[in-house]
This record gives sequence, structure tokens and C-alpha cells, in this order.
Amino acid sequence: MDRTIRFTLNGEPVALEVDEERMLLWVLRTDLQLTSPKYGCGEGFCGACTVVVDGKAVRSCQTPVKTVDGKQVLTVEGLEKDGRLHPLQEAFIKHDAMQCGFCTPGMILQAYSLLLANPKPTRKQIADALEGNLCRCSAYNRILPAVEEAAEAMQKRGKP
Repeated sequence: MDRTIRFTLNGEPVALEVDEERMLLWVLRTDLQLTSPKYGCGEGFCGACTVVVDGKAVRSCQTPVKTVDGKQVLTVEGLEKDGRLHPLQEAFIKHDAMQCGFCTPGMILQAYSLLLANPKPTRKQIADALEGNLCRCSAYNRILPAVEEAAEAMQKRGKP
């Protein structure tokens, strides 16, 4: 059933008349033209579609848009502020923590959610948090140090 869904997307208010059962992934990609959440498996197993809703990482391919009504939604496009990349984005670039880049937005947002909840995670906690995000190119050995470095940078700047 179509209804108006209102939420904040990357800091900006959004109001859309959409089928409330439609998956958030398709609303973001099709209606709002955002390309960072990717369709990977469609089952919530790969993490390519990960976004952050009210500080928590969620699989947008399994999230009906009605569930984000009144909430804050963040995609990778919303991490950059005033022309400056977020520490996670900078660390991923510095550590070459990507190859094809398909999984990167989901990895970054899963890590962002972790760092919001736990600003000083151990390497095991990082690995556990990212376990459900699959990297087809196997860049894991570069992703973990990137997240560690970003955690330190975020602590120094004092904000997520």
C-alpha cells in the first residue's frame, strides 16, 4: 500500500509516496538515485546493501521502507562532510582496503556502526562485526587495519 514515508537521509529530510512494503534498497537506488547500497544476494547474507539506520547497520535488501519512517538513514554518500572524507573512507584508501569496490560501502557502514557502539574495538571485535560482509576480492587483510586506524582517528577528532 502506498503511503508517505518520511525519514532523514544523510542529514536531509526525505518524504516519498511509496509502497510501504518496498525494500529500502530499491527506494534508495531507484527513487533517490544513490548508488552505494548494492544489490548482492537479495537475502541479507552478503552485506553489499548495508546502510545505517539510527546508528545500527541494517541490510537494506531486507528492510521494508516503512520501518525507517521517522528515522535517520545513512549511506556512504552521507559520510563525507564539507568536502572531507570520513576517517573510515580515508583509511580504506590509505590501506588500499578494496579491490573492485563492490563491498566497500557496506564494509565501511558496518564498521561505522561498530565504531559508534564501540570506539575502541579489538581486532577480533572488528572481524566479528564484519563477518557478515563478504568481500569477493578477499581484501580482508587490508580492511581490518583500515578500521583500526579509523577508530584511532575518530577518537582523536572526538566525533563519529
